[in-house]
Amino acid sequence: MTKIAIQFKNVSKKFEKAQDYAVSDISVEIEEGNFVTILGTSGSGKTTFLKMINRIYETTSGEILFYGENIKSLPVEKHRRKIGYVIQQIGLFPHMTVEENIATVPKILHWNKAKIATRVDDLLNLVNLSPENFKKRYPRQLSGGQQQRIGLARAMAADPEIMLMDEPFGAIDAITRQNLQDELLKIQKKLNKTILFVTHDVNEAFKLGDKVIVMNKGKIEQFDTPYNILFKPANEFVAKLVSSDDILQRFKFLKAEDAMISLDTAFEPSTIRVLNKQSLYDVLTTFLSNNVKTIIVEDEKQIPIGKIEWDYLNNSFAHKKQEIEDRPGEYFDKLSI
Repeated sequence: MTKIAIQFKNVSKKFEKAQDYAVSDISVEIEEGNFVTILGTSGSGKTTFLKMINRIYETTSGEILFYGENIKSLPVEKHRRKIGYVIQQIGLFPHMTVEENIATVPKILHWNKAKIATRVDDLLNLVNLSPENFKKRYPRQLSGGQQQRIGLARAMAADPEIMLMDEPFGAIDAITRQNLQDELLKIQKKLNKTILFVTHDVNEAFKLGDKVIVMNKGKIEQFDTPYNILFKPANEFVAKLVSSDDILQRFKFLKAEDAMISLDTAFEPSTIRVLNKQSLYDVLTTFLSNNVKTIIVEDEKQIPIGKIEWDYLNNSFAHKKQEIEDRPGEYFDKLSI
């Protein structure tokens, strides 16, 4: 049975002297092991939502439960040690080496030196930085992307139960940002951490999130899979937020597993297959290149876990055709298989 890692129960936050609530009467449950991205424009309340979880901001009303326990039942510092926190500014200690930065919380927790040394090496390898080459360096000797990797390693040092990430890649160039996204997905897959990740970038939210929270004016407009948010938006605000002049670009950040349905009937061994993590863009290409009606979805062990039916997929994005139908030469000109 899946555990609920974080639960908001009618939570609101209003800052002193503010006219409006930053977060207003939110109730939501975050399942253990989920990667949830929090998407919204500036001022939508997404960072306030995040910072209430580790009590940087205290709630005005309502309750936040951490594995069923009210977060205010523990001393704040003890609560925060259960949570990893990564921000855009990173905040590495400039006078400390990489090794010392990562070891900060384990030292506070009185881990022995051997355990700390092993943990530092393991985490540097996890974020794809050689311990031999990096642990004795200082932050000023690192690139922005390397600093962000160290920030991530430091946040994971004490093996926290959940990770909070507030636009951690926002100040990094596009190529490095893409590489860090890929690394984070690998880490999430390996460790199965519960991650809440704030972003204002729709593509980043879709690429990283198992589910996406869309916020606006302190409220949750929709909490759903990237696929449903794109193809079944809850309202006009969500539809406008995720709309794009190049809708096919969005398909590159959706996964085959997002569009699959259950395997309710037998299938021929020769049926074309795709991996569950392949992009929906690749799936479309496979349909159009092979003129088929059904594609089997496999996991990384090549075990069939679902299927994608052309009619189901076509119906899902039928309402999107109008957005690009007057652009000849695009895939959507060929959507009648």
